Amino acid sequence: MTTPIHPTAVISPSARLGTGVQVGPYAVIEADTEIGDGCVVDAHAMIRRYTRMGAGNRVHPGAVLGGLPQDLGFDPAVETFVLVGDGNVFREGVTVSRATQAGGATRIGSQCYFMNNSHVGHDCALGDHNILAANVLLGGHVQVGERVFFGGGAVVHQFCRIGPFAMIRGMAGVNKDVLPYALVGGAPIRHYRLNTVGLRRNGIEGANYRALNDAFRRLRKRESLDDLPDTPEMRFLRNWLAAASKRSIAGFIAPGVKMED
Repeated sequence: MTTPIHPTAVISPSARLGTGVQVGPYAVIEADTEIGDGCVVDAHAMIRRYTRMGAGNRVHPGAVLGGLPQDLGFDPAVETFVLVGDGNVFREGVTVSRATQAGGATRIGSQCYFMNNSHVGHDCALGDHNILAANVLLGGHVQVGERVFFGGGAVVHQFCRIGPFAMIRGMAGVNKDVLPYALVGGAPIRHYRLNTVGLRRNGIEGANYRALNDAFRRLRKRESLDDLPDTPEMRFLRNWLAAASKRSIAGFIAPGVKMED
């Protein structure tokens, strides 16, 4: 890219571009969009109407952000959004759909990495520092915490919740909520153990780790967590379990499998 805005790029006069934005050949930026400072929109990428991006995002060739939701009942005239934080990477062929309800938004946090041909469906909400490997598919209304890793080809059913610090094995088909801090996989998919490597990389060790390990043992036996230590992770887990869900985890923990390494 030799110039910040390539002469073949198509940019709506109503698009708002921040300082230092680069736009490659044949890229398209539609009306009513906002592109934050320092973003790079590579060749043949498309930023569609009602997309709002923070600073420092990179959109690789062929990616489409803000496409119409894949919902047969959606009226394209309805104003809905894609809201993107800072420092995300969208590799080749990534697609992100905007929301379905008037004024609603598909939300992506900051510092996420979307590998080639991954898809974020309408009305999803993703936290920070998530990684979606190649060909991952998130159905509509999926909620994802922070620092979740999705292995290649994983597919998540609509309305599932994926707790923070979870790891989804490649090619998994997720049709229930995924507990925070867990490693899930198999066919049918099951919770197998704590995501030990991910937890330790993020400083969740010692007594805090042991409390989570005890909690997962009890969840397998359908026992109460009330008398376990009141660590930050345990408070979050209790609140997460108490929240309403359309895809509960009942029967989703593999029996007889050790939670720890």
